[in-house]
Amino acid sequence: MPNKLYNILVPINFTGKNKWAIAKAIEIANSFDCNIHFVSIVHQNIVPILPVEASIFTPYESHAGRLNNYDRLKDLASRYSNELCCSGKIEVSVLEGNPEKRLTEYIRDFEIDMVIIGLSKFNLSQRIASSISISRLARKTNVPVLAVGPSGLIRHFKKIILPLHDDVSLRRIKLATMLARTFKSTIYMITLRRENNAAEKMINDALQMVQSISTIPVQGIILEGKNLAKTTLDFSKKINADLIMINPLREFNLPGLWNRFTNKLLAYGSQIPVITMNKQ
Repeated sequence: MPNKLYNILVPINFTGKNKWAIAKAIEIANSFDCNIHFVSIVHQNIVPILPVEASIFTPYESHAGRLNNYDRLKDLASRYSNELCCSGKIEVSVLEGNPEKRLTEYIRDFEIDMVIIGLSKFNLSQRIASSISISRLARKTNVPVLAVGPSGLIRHFKKIILPLHDDVSLRRIKLATMLARTFKSTIYMITLRRENNAAEKMINDALQMVQSISTIPVQGIILEGKNLAKTTLDFSKKINADLIMINPLREFNLPGLWNRFTNKLLAYGSQIPVITMNKQ
């Protein structure tokens, strides 16, 4: 984990949810003096067997789509560049192909430090799809993925929640500490009570780890509960937290039959911004 952020990526599909991600990206870029990358993916779905009258995606249409998206990205960059109060720039790119694959390649090639994804306000299917892509993207790229909705825009990361399941993730602690230093935040490390003082040991290990690399305010709290995701969400609401940092693990799926069916990760079940990042 680097000591600062240099490049932030915002996937753009020209829907309303993009503005939440862009606004948060600008806030973070101004704090870290870093670049923002607007990236749009043009799908190329060539179906070999179709009726003659059916519409198929031709190379010409693909080229036209790239040009159209590039012009729209340039307009977005021009519109938001005045809000950047740092030396960073807004870069724009249009890629073609499978979105997950192309984003993964772009993240690697341009050394992206964080991805910011906007969540739909009302569309349930889009929120479910976003959740799945957030978890998968975090695993594949090993880069933190921040999910933010409209309610996340007023939050400035003053209270950061770091839930612990069965280990102490050094990467999450380093990122939380870096954000806390920049935003003058307090970190709340929480876990569920368990037998044999395992929770106490994990909290103490995590506290020592934070205190060994920073002097930021940090608290360790053991909570009663059966589901770490729900307990984390309830505690975050109780103290008006501004950011939750999780691993893409089952332990961070919300409880309930429908939530299990839709694989409802905490990232899209929360009104509070959530960073999902792999353990490694």
